[in-house]
Amino acid sequence: MAHKKAGGSSKNGRESNPKMRGVKRYGGQKVNAGEILVRQVGTRFHPGRNVGLGRDFTLYAMIEGVVTFERFDRKRKQVSVYPGTAA
Repeated sequence: MAHKKAGGSSKNGRESNPKMRGVKRYGGQKVNAGEILVRQVGTRFHPGRNVGLGRDFTLYAMIEGVVTFERFDRKRKQVSVYPGTAA
């Protein structure tokens, strides 16, 4: 009689690894070019001046400067980096 041996079952093994999302640099903080500002799913924050948008929606600084969080329009927010020193 051909049959398969029992495969067993596991109650664990369904958890995914943490993604460490969130704001990494806050308003008024000085950053260097290439530093990650926000890790996010989708565009909670839009890229502003001197800020790039990665393939996974990561926002990063394109120049050395100071981070500012601004309004993009009535609903949306954007992150910009301006050259200069922190106030």
